[in-house]
Amino acid sequence: MNLYLNGLPYGYELQRVCQMFFFGEKVLPQPEGPQDTQESPHLGVAKIGGELRAWLYDGEQTLRRCPAPEAGRPTEERLAVLLYGILSEYTGLRPSWGVLTGVRPIKQMVAALEDGMSEEAIKKRYQEDLLVSPQRLQLALDTARTELPILRKSTPDSFSLYVSIPFCPTRCAYCSFVSHSVGQAARLVPDYLDHLCQEIQVTAAIVRNLGLKLRAVYFGGGTPTTLSAEQLGRVMKTVEQEFDLSDLWEYTVEAGRPDTITKEKLETIRALAPGVRVSINPQTLSDQVLEAIGRRHTTSQLYWAMDLARSCGLENINMDLIAGLPTDSLEGFQASINGVLDLHPENITVHTLTVKRAANLTFQQAKDKLDLVGDMVNYARCQIGDKGYAPYYLYRQTGTLSSLENVGYAKPGCEGLYNVYIMDETHSILAVGAGASTKLRHPVTGKIERVYNYKYPYEYISQFSTVLERRERIRAFYQEAK
Repeated sequence: MNLYLNGLPYGYELQRVCQMFFFGEKVLPQPEGPQDTQESPHLGVAKIGGELRAWLYDGEQTLRRCPAPEAGRPTEERLAVLLYGILSEYTGLRPSWGVLTGVRPIKQMVAALEDGMSEEAIKKRYQEDLLVSPQRLQLALDTARTELPILRKSTPDSFSLYVSIPFCPTRCAYCSFVSHSVGQAARLVPDYLDHLCQEIQVTAAIVRNLGLKLRAVYFGGGTPTTLSAEQLGRVMKTVEQEFDLSDLWEYTVEAGRPDTITKEKLETIRALAPGVRVSINPQTLSDQVLEAIGRRHTTSQLYWAMDLARSCGLENINMDLIAGLPTDSLEGFQASINGVLDLHPENITVHTLTVKRAANLTFQQAKDKLDLVGDMVNYARCQIGDKGYAPYYLYRQTGTLSSLENVGYAKPGCEGLYNVYIMDETHSILAVGAGASTKLRHPVTGKIERVYNYKYPYEYISQFSTVLERRERIRAFYQEAK
């Protein structure tokens, strides 16, 4: 479907609003298009005199209009509200985040609270101007309140470190990360680790020169525990030897797949990162659903892995679940939520299924969960909240079922700090390894700059001299900030 902009410079944002109503379909912004075109269906917006107009033509025209503001973002918001109203009537849908389309809705709310905006004024703005539902508004406020003291801990010289281990036992159907089946890529692992450890050393030398303080370490991927205990220990020891960990607040290792977990690996993690936070992620407690999404482990293995982790002395465990997985039902998802709560993890992250172009899962396969996913997510929020967990970070993605959200819940004092800092863009995230993206944040102006590594392990290895050259941008960025 075409969206005719008629010279207005708001294509990206208005496209995102329209896309919420047409899951898996394309809404294409076009710079010009007459209001009387008979193309069916199509959408259009225009500013005519002192009036904003939005319309949908599908055999007959639905037109909405409002007075044009003088200038600036309110014009874009008002056009979005006009389109939202037309499309709600046309489709019968009413996305609960209203016309908010960004990845980081909590960042805006935190900024409003820090600027002294009252909660009453925030509620008025979000519900009346942005059409956010009362339920999503309350979720956002609850999350922002939990985030505030975590964000205030960060200092101008703070940074976090992300270590990429881009290997998995198998590729999940919904996954779009740059990760390789370890069976196919096993020959690359030793060479990859040699280069990764060298990049860690170079990055640490830059950090020492700049006088930065490491606050959080995050091993992600992929699945870091795809590595052997010896291989994982080597990378962790390199981090320990090269970086000053005396100011560290948090250390996280994703052990996401239960079929990659062994006692030796968990003992290695615990020995090299005291107080470590570990993720053990079922995604679902249904063996049928696990098979449908390509995760080659069982629910019984998940229970075994949790028992093993506790017996190894791990006291901060995160578990992920996904609402809207293929073949899952509302009752099945509710059983997964209840089953995870019975295991008493310190963190529970509830994702809403997101369909990515690079994933094997198609939009058509995911569509049958559109009617269920809202009930799934709402059930999770109620049940998890009733057990004493509070939301502490939240983000959204393009292609998520019903334009919903991903939420991390935690018991008090067990929040995942790295998750908060990366979503709020609080301080720099220095990332090493294939597919890693360093995000530099200016400590004064807040300016963001990214430094990318090559996506795939074979590129990362073969182009490693360029990887090291790009590391120097970290030093230059901070020197320019002084």
